[in-house]
Parts: sequence; structure tokens; C-alpha cells
Amino acid sequence: MRLVFLGTPATAVHPLRALVGGGHDVALVVTRADKRRGRGGDVTPSPVKTAAAELGLPVSHRVDDVLGTGAELGVVVAFGQLIKPHVLAEVPMVNMHFSLLPRWRGAAPVERAILAGDDETGVCIMDVEEGLDTGGVFALERVRVRPDETADELRERLVALGTPLLLDVLARPDAPGEPVPQQGEPTYAAKVTPEDLELHWHEPAEALARLPRVGKAWTTFRGRRLIVVAARPVTGEGPPGVIDGVTVWAGDGGLELQRVQPEGKAVVDAAAWRNGARPRPGERLGE
Repeated sequence: MRLVFLGTPATAVHPLRALVGGGHDVALVVTRADKRRGRGGDVTPSPVKTAAAELGLPVSHRVDDVLGTGAELGVVVAFGQLIKPHVLAEVPMVNMHFSLLPRWRGAAPVERAILAGDDETGVCIMDVEEGLDTGGVFALERVRVRPDETADELRERLVALGTPLLLDVLARPDAPGEPVPQQGEPTYAAKVTPEDLELHWHEPAEALARLPRVGKAWTTFRGRRLIVVAARPVTGEGPPGVIDGVTVWAGDGGLELQRVQPEGKAVVDAAAWRNGARPRPGERLGE
């Protein structure tokens, strides 16, 4: 098929390469504008732009540039922008979405599934509509969420499942076919903020252990931020927030710290941090 591709992060690179490798004619790649980094003003292209250049594909930063390309279909993977109706009227589009719709529509479906403690998630190839992830589903795959899996690891698995699923949909005689309307009560996956990742020690340890899996979970120690890079829930009981060895007691059980990053310093093993910080008996984190 003659396609246009819309995507930005590294997540979208594998599907783009697979489309080209599968013989599809990618007329245009649309991605975010180059980012300026550092005081020197150097610009950095998105991973998708870099891949497109390697593949010899034309690139634009404007969605409207898909108009007039003669594309039969657009493929969207982690693009991060809503596609306006006048574009969809000329170029219908499908999206690779990393959840089991209508659960977790929106920007951060992988992270929200982990934070909610979902046992199962998946990847959908869906119809792009004006609404936020409201379109029908052409195909889906389900996966179990592994107990210690990070968001990046889960997303990588979903991309690996979703890419052949996308190719199968495009190989249909009437591609992409007729979507099945979403069924059930929608939930929404808002972008994860630093406030979402603060460790509140009165919460159960099982819930607290999910936060480092999705980003920079944090607390404070003696008035300075302490990032918890890796941790696991353990059984036991103690006053919430009190550090006992490398375990911090929570509302139910404790959180055993494995790797931490003190403010302004490198990531270290939690035991090494504790030996240097020397918490006093009964001293609490988060105060």
C-alpha cells in the first residue's frame, strides 16, 4: 500500500522499518520538530526522523503535508498529536495503541496499566477518529503484565506483538477492513507527572512498588529528594515511612529499596546509600 507514517519516539522505529521491509510504499514520514538541547543550541532529531533518513524516506513536521501524497492510508505509532478531521477525510488512518481499548485511552496507557496493578493489557490496531482513541478496533493481542516489568520493558513487548499485527491488518484484501466498535466503560491514561510518582508511605507496599517501574519514583530524606530507582514489596510491619535497614515501612508491609539516587548524585545500591547516610533509629522518609 501507499502509506504515510506518523510517529516520534524509538517505540515507533521498529514498525516503520517493518512497513518498509514489508514492501509498503511510505510516501512521507511525519514526526515532531527537532529539539534544541544544551546551551550550544544543537538540535536533535527524533528517533523516527533518524530512521527515516537512513531508509531514504521524506520527512515533514506538519501533519497537513500528508495531503496530496496519494496515500491510501496513514499509520500512527506514538505520535502524540490528535489528527484533525480535514486530514482524516482525505487520508484514513490506523493507530497502534498499547492497551485493550476502551481501557486506558490517552497518552500513557502502559504506565497507567502498571500503576493500576492490571494483570493484563495488550495492543490494538484501531481506527483513528477525531476523538481521543475512540475508534473501532481492527485487531488486538493480549498479554499478561509481569510482576516486576518496567514500563519500557512492557512497551517493548507490545511493539514486538503489535508490529506483525499491523502488517496482518494491512495485508487484508479490503485493508484495513471493518473495525469492531469498542465495548465497555472507558478509562483514561493521563500523562504521568512527578506528583503521581511521589511515594506516600501510608499506602500499601504493593502499590508503592509499582511507581519505580514507570518512572522516577521519589521521596525525601532530610529535606532533599531521594529517587527510588528499583524496589520490591516485602512483608512485615512498622511505622509508615520509617527506614529499617534498606526497608521503608508502608501502610501494609514494607518497600525494600534496591537502587536509589540521592539528589545531585549518581545511582547507587541502596545498602551503600544507607551506610553513607546513616539514618537514625526511627527516622522517616518523606518528611
